[in-house]
Amino acid sequence: MTQKTSDGNYFEDFTLNQEFIHATPRTVTEGDVALYTALYGSRFALNSSDIFAMNLGLEGAPLDDLLVFHMVFGKTVADVSVNAVANLGYAAATFGGLVYPGDTVIARSQIIGLKENSSGKTGVVYIHSQGRNQHGDMVVDYVRWVMVNKRNPKAVPPEPSVPQLPTHLTVTDFTVPSEFDLSTYETDLAGSEHLFEDYQVGEKINHVDGMTIEEAEHMMATRLYQNTAKVHFNQFAQGESRFGRRLIYGGHIISLARALSFNGLANGFKIVAINGGTHCNPAFAGDTISAWSEVIEKSELPGRRDIGALRLRTVATKDQDNSAFPLTDGDGKYLAATLLDFDYWVLMPRRP
Repeated sequence: MTQKTSDGNYFEDFTLNQEFIHATPRTVTEGDVALYTALYGSRFALNSSDIFAMNLGLEGAPLDDLLVFHMVFGKTVADVSVNAVANLGYAAATFGGLVYPGDTVIARSQIIGLKENSSGKTGVVYIHSQGRNQHGDMVVDYVRWVMVNKRNPKAVPPEPSVPQLPTHLTVTDFTVPSEFDLSTYETDLAGSEHLFEDYQVGEKINHVDGMTIEEAEHMMATRLYQNTAKVHFNQFAQGESRFGRRLIYGGHIISLARALSFNGLANGFKIVAINGGTHCNPAFAGDTISAWSEVIEKSELPGRRDIGALRLRTVATKDQDNSAFPLTDGDGKYLAATLLDFDYWVLMPRRP
């Protein structure tokens, strides 16, 4: 029987500075938006209502920033991480132009780092990826690193090269879309009276609700993004035997945590940057996800009196009461119930 497609790249197939133009441009539709809402129940008004968005100066409700991120991420999987063991983290992510239903997203990537693991069976690949719309405008730009299986454990590894990445971004590193005019922002419709001035650095916010992951939901989500990584679909796939079941795509946990953060951060209407993210432990169907956030930093925006930026650390856990759950043990190691440690910037209205 012939095979006219690739098995995907393994660790030894990558070279430093290698570039990929990823297949299958994706025109996003209102159907994609509806399915994303059905999967996570996100309630942020900007992405839910054309009228609300138009009152802020936009042409309609833009896509949720994380839906854009996942669409671009999914494009990269076939070339970069289809043979991955796990996605490990993110850094230096910025969002550019807004994406609306009807726009087409195209992705390309460059390998910026390679390092074999001590086992000799896997290695870590560092990837810089960028998504652009049909006009060539950047919509998301980020770095991630992923553990990828080797095809041949005896293959000679490349010279280790680990990129220097920023620990976090500042307000001068990300873009605030110029279309936004928050002079008529309606807190009643947004779902909260708490604005930029009401949050304090060091404040921790319990997002209250929990959401149980179902098998069909996480697989449907991954298909929505056209993410073909074997570990999410095939419980017999190489590298999955240590668990014996399908892994939840880490981005699924990010979107669940973001949706849950509406409780307490309803006016954090747009993600503008991701400083870093760690998938601390695997998640599986049947886990109940909860989340809490800490305000790490507050910043005014140059030339804007109507918008401020909050730097947040959102932590997702499984099967825990977050009001009393510690993040790490006494040695600083993530506890087994900690799934996600996510550091990002959101925009929030300021008081007149």
